[in-house]
Amino acid sequence: MSFSSPLFLWFFMPATLLAYWVLPRHWRNGLVAVVSLVFYTWGAGPYVVLLLSAIAVNYGAGLAVGSAWARERPGARRGLLVAAVGWDLAILAVWKYGGFASRQADALSGALGLGHTPIVEIALPIGISFFTFHHLSYVVDVYRGSRPAQRSPVGFVTYIAMFPQLVAGPIVRYHEISEQLTETRRDRFGDFAAGFPRFALGLVKKVVVADTIAPVADAAFAQAGGQITTPTAWLAALSYTVQIYFDFSGYSDMAIGLGTMLGFRLPENFNRPYSAYSVTDFWRRWHMSLSRWFRDYVYIPLGGNRGGTLATYRNLLVIFVLCGFWHGADWTFLVWGLYHGALLVVERLLGWDRPPGTAFATLARRTVTFLLVVVGWVFFRAESMTEAGEVLRAMFVWTPGELDEFAAFALTHQRALTLALALTVVLLPASLTLGPLIESGRGGAVRVVRAAMTWVAAPYAGVLVAAGTFSPFLYYQF
Repeated sequence: MSFSSPLFLWFFMPATLLAYWVLPRHWRNGLVAVVSLVFYTWGAGPYVVLLLSAIAVNYGAGLAVGSAWARERPGARRGLLVAAVGWDLAILAVWKYGGFASRQADALSGALGLGHTPIVEIALPIGISFFTFHHLSYVVDVYRGSRPAQRSPVGFVTYIAMFPQLVAGPIVRYHEISEQLTETRRDRFGDFAAGFPRFALGLVKKVVVADTIAPVADAAFAQAGGQITTPTAWLAALSYTVQIYFDFSGYSDMAIGLGTMLGFRLPENFNRPYSAYSVTDFWRRWHMSLSRWFRDYVYIPLGGNRGGTLATYRNLLVIFVLCGFWHGADWTFLVWGLYHGALLVVERLLGWDRPPGTAFATLARRTVTFLLVVVGWVFFRAESMTEAGEVLRAMFVWTPGELDEFAAFALTHQRALTLALALTVVLLPASLTLGPLIESGRGGAVRVVRAAMTWVAAPYAGVLVAAGTFSPFLYYQF
């Protein structure tokens, strides 16, 4: 059930909010837990059993790790943590990477002349990467003592399965929300007034921009199997650059807005990433909840930047290889992660991870960074390394010709105008982040924007949804 589907917009969300306003305040967690499991079951079907089993194991593990008995026995406590983490990683390994591993084993066996091995085909449960990272955050935070174990099973289900962030984030670390799970004094009308314009902003990003550009990106990348021309290759890269930003940041705005309407404050996930002056700065602005998760639970435990220069570079490369593989079980994602990790290492070597000193240097660095990010998205979007290579070769080695016929047909005047206007986001000031401003900003201009989102933009996006012009969010597949 997509946030931008008629079923969600016309029935599920209004019914949930109505129940939240009518029921006693202390019933909030129970309501959110129940509707979240219904939401997940609607989209994932029997895979809800996998989610529930993971919830049960981690709930029990948290109680065990946080118990007085375990605190008196450090070795046993560490063993409990390792067992819980191993369980969570095993779920991710089997369901997300089992098929990839079996295909690589088959290819290697065939190359060695040993015949073929069985290939395992496993359907990917939606949201598995996100709810696994939530479970890992929980048991590690309890082990570290930064937050006590959640004793209420309803509160724990609410944290893990909360439908606004269940299938595509933001990734909420347990210590960011544990205290909110026990809050009962809320201004429900004020929460709705703050959250709905933010939700509307995300809906507009998704339906009006991302879904409009998606056919252009699909048509342009489809030409990579033949002799793709340079104009088509650049159209493919730029249109996908726009699509993935407005799709994913749109989802995050909708999730944060929904959370706010239900009395939760979810962490920000985007901060104008295409305005970054370096790739290092880009990762401070893009999918920020993922970056913070890897920093807290992988990079710092590996030693961070405390072990010297070479150790720091190693840790950066490890983090971004894992980041790439987290996004998908394919070589294209691994290369994308390694590409970004290598760029961060180069920037540290050259000192480009620090802010530029002049306006001209800022402009130059922002331009170079944007182009580097666009190149990276080709690996992320391509179906194979061969396809990525064909697109990149056409981008940087002139292949004459106009737009391929299929891409030219997809690029209607409306879509061309939308793409051009959306690309202007690159030119806006880096400090102008509309989502948080709409939700909590002050002033007459902010009130006008809130009103426009509520009474103009949201109804227009609703009309488009009613007409059937919506599609699943890109990050649902991760």
